[in-house]
Parts: sequence; structure tokens; C-alpha cells
Amino acid sequence: MGKGREQVALAVVARKPQLARAEVIDKATRARFEGEVEGALKRRPPNEAKLAGALRAIAPYSASVRNAMAEALGIMVRRSAFKRELYTASLRSLADADDKRVAALLRGALGGEDAGSSAALSAACFCTDSSLAPVLTKLAAARQSHLAFGAEIARVARSESNGAHLTSLAPMIKESHRIALCTELLVPLARAKPVPLAISPALKVLRGAERHLGRWLVMAEVAAKSGDGGPAEEAREKSKVGPSSARAAWSLVLWALTEAVQQPSMDGAVPPPETRPTVELIARLSDRPSADRDTTFLFRLARARATLCRPMLEACVKALPLSDEVAIRAALYLARDHGRDDLRQALVDAAHGDGAGPRREELRGLATAALWDLGMADVAVPLAEELSASKSIGNVAWGALTRAASTARARAKAHVLANPSGSDGHVSGVTLTAERPLVHETALRWIQWGWLE
Repeated sequence: MGKGREQVALAVVARKPQLARAEVIDKATRARFEGEVEGALKRRPPNEAKLAGALRAIAPYSASVRNAMAEALGIMVRRSAFKRELYTASLRSLADADDKRVAALLRGALGGEDAGSSAALSAACFCTDSSLAPVLTKLAAARQSHLAFGAEIARVARSESNGAHLTSLAPMIKESHRIALCTELLVPLARAKPVPLAISPALKVLRGAERHLGRWLVMAEVAAKSGDGGPAEEAREKSKVGPSSARAAWSLVLWALTEAVQQPSMDGAVPPPETRPTVELIARLSDRPSADRDTTFLFRLARARATLCRPMLEACVKALPLSDEVAIRAALYLARDHGRDDLRQALVDAAHGDGAGPRREELRGLATAALWDLGMADVAVPLAEELSASKSIGNVAWGALTRAASTARARAKAHVLANPSGSDGHVSGVTLTAERPLVHETALRWIQWGWLE
């Protein structure tokens, strides 16, 4: 790495912002994560992906943890350690938090080998600092089409490009690069606020070459949220022709696109689909490789209270005690929406570590968070206290999020009591609320599986 980039990295991490007044992550947990980060820099741990995922989930709620990640990021940029999971988690977390230090660190990373990896290009999509514009413009003219495409996506997302160059690059993207771009750049964009419509023509080109339905859906969601009605119309047409299995799959795609567009507007939930899901359909609709048999779409249906997904959920909890993440999530939705109150005790047992198999300790935190989402705070919070000393960093993260949600709820109640008239219940500095469940898809991917997309 050049001397200039090294000086930038060192200078940035030296400028620590003051901690937010409303830290909702307790001091002991912050110290645990800060120590884990420091230890990972000295010696790369074998479970770095899990640590990185836990940090990704905790970082939005702790300025102290973000400080530790910023220091680590400066060191990794200086070392050009762009393939480390800790680097990916730190860079994306700081960008998501709109941290003032991230722009200089991003400039250093984007100037490195392979533009600092796809993590830097993804983070650039969410960084509004204008100083990145010259670097991204230069990368958009790179000879490697996938790097140029990634940089141009960032420029479009930042409203610095009309998308014409992005569309011209799209036919040059090979399948292997298309897979990586989908997972590492488009999945985060699909979860975020809408990007400009200028991205849509290029995504249409990519969808035309995509054979994997789950990846097609990710590209379509980004385009649909930008205001493009083409993907939904294409899904509607395909849901009317071909074999029954294909029609069923496309009908679920159409529902997902409608939900993706409607959900942010808060105009009311989209009615759940009438298509009965199958194991094969669910696997096809995941953005992960089909061989993973990922159940993301099943729980997307469950979250929407689709009654037709109940048989699949029941199959996931057929054998007790609950033995994996899928079973715990299925138990959560069955208990919440389908009258299976007996599964509440199964979740309590899992949270205590009472279960079969060597992985029972790794499931305690997830089960505890599920209990919180079921409204069993009196059970979940004491269990969360126990998790702070767990050897599993994932358990520590789930426990911290549960306790933080409890703290945020108490602060909100106190705020309302102190301001009985004209109060909207908002507490400045508290971003973790009861509006969003703890056990959501993104948190589970990060904490349990170390998927950092």
C-alpha cells in the first residue's frame, strides 16, 4: 500500500468521535466485543465470520463498538487485508451508520487491489460523501468489467450517473461475476431504501441472462423498488404460462415483488399468496445457491402470516427438542400465529440449552430472542443476562440485542410518562425498538451463519 493511503488510514482512526449519550448495549458486552476485535487483529480466529456477523448486528446500536471497528478497519486497510470478514463487516457497518470516518477509509480501500473488494464497492453505495466521486469515476472506467460495473452501481446509487454506462457494461458480466455482484452488492441494495430508476435497464440485461430464480428475484426487487414496473409485469405473465410448477414459482415471485414495493410505504400489508410452498420452490426462491436448501423464502411467507406455509413449518418442528435454527424460527411463527402454544416451552428449553446434539449451546441466543419476539419478556430478559458470559459470540450478540430492546422499551415508557402531552414516544439516540422483531432474516444470517452480504 502507498504511503499516502497508509497515512490516511492512520489519521482517520485517530479521530474518535464521542460516544452517543444513549448507548443501549451494556458496558460488559461492549468490552467483550472490543476485546474480540483486538484479539482478532493479533491472531485471525477460525470463527472470524461469526464474529464479524455478530459485530454487524451489534454495531448500529453502539458507538463504542463502532470505534473499535473503525480502528481495526484502519489497520486492515493499511495492511491491504481486504479478504478478511472483519474488514467486510467493519467497512459496511460504518457506511451503514454514516460514520464520518468511513469516507477516508473507503478512499484508501478503493485505491487498493481489486478496488478493496466488493465490500468497498457495496459500502460506497451507502456513503454520501462527495469526495468518493473521483475515485468511483476512475474505477468505472477500469478494464475489468466487473469492477467497472460495481463502481458504476455505486455511482448510480449515489445519483452521480444516469445509468447509461452501467447498461453498456451489463452484457460483459460473466456468470461467476454476476453471482458475486448479486450476493455482495444487490442483496444489500434490495434491503435498503430505493435507488434511482437509472439502475433498472442494466438489471434488466442481467435478469435476461440469469437462470437462478432467487438471484433473478433480487435483481427484480432492486429494480421494482426504484420504480420499474417491468419485473412485476414479467412475473405476472410468466405465472400464467408453462407447467404448474413454473406458474407456482412465478406467482410467488410476483407476490414478493409486490410486497417489496408496498412494505416501505406502510400502506398496509400485502395479502399473503395463495400458492402452497414446497421444499423445491423455497430452495429455488432463495438468493443462496440451490444446494444450500436455504429457507429464507419460507420465513418471508411466515412473516406475512401466510396460512398455506403452516404444513412446512410443522414439518420443521416435527422432532423435539428443537435442534437447529430452522426449527427455532418455525416454532416462533407457529406459536405466534398458529396456536401452537406448546412450542413456547420448547423454545424455553432451547434457550436453557436443553436439547439434543452438540450445537445446542449455539442455539440458546436465537431461542432467547425468539421468546422476546413472542412477548415473553419476563422469561427472555433473565436468560439474556446469562448469555453475556457465553463462549459463543453469537449468543452474546443475541443476548445483547434482547437486553437492548428491553432497555429501549423502558426508556420509551419513561419518556412518555415524562412527556404525557404532545409526545410521540420517540427517544433520541435509541434506534432499537419493539417495531422490528429481533429474529429477522438479516440478523439471523449475520449472527448464526456469518453471511455478511
